[in-house]
Amino acid sequence: MDTPDEAAQTAAEDAALMARVQRGDEAALGTLMERWERPVKSVIGRVVLNATEAEELAQETFVRVWQQREKFQTGAAFRPWVFTIAVNLARNRLRWWRRRPTVELQEWTETGDGGRMGENRLETAERAAAVRDAIAELPLELREAIVLFEYEQMSYAEIALAVGATAKAVETRIYRAKEKLRAALKRWA
Repeated sequence: MDTPDEAAQTAAEDAALMARVQRGDEAALGTLMERWERPVKSVIGRVVLNATEAEELAQETFVRVWQQREKFQTGAAFRPWVFTIAVNLARNRLRWWRRRPTVELQEWTETGDGGRMGENRLETAERAAAVRDAIAELPLELREAIVLFEYEQMSYAEIALAVGATAKAVETRIYRAKEKLRAALKRWA
């Protein structure tokens, strides 16, 4: 995790890179992609629960960054802006799947088949699967908030920008998500 100074430096570098992107500098976009591809994929993957789709949507996120570069406001933080694009693409994909249900959630959610595992590894895998399943069961607005808060360590204000809500609404969503997760995962407490 970055220190506050490192985070501020990264934000300043991102702002400078976006200024170059806005002038049509594709190399600057490449640098932003290198820096943000993994976090963007991670957020999308945790929302849509499918690594292949997350890969595709992460690429689409950066296509949108390029296409919408004029909309980026000078002085704005890049991180919430790129996560806004990513979350919106994930939402759209989930809506698309709901309209075209061809497979069950279990069929398109990736599960690793590691063969024989020791008892601890098996329990860890079961716990991870239980957490993944519990997060998957959350309503979308709660899932988005908890993923951005817990996995990306975003502030309420940053999450609010990314999901189009107030910071107070985000706080409430995170609280509700934690309560639902606590109830769903009480076996593992």
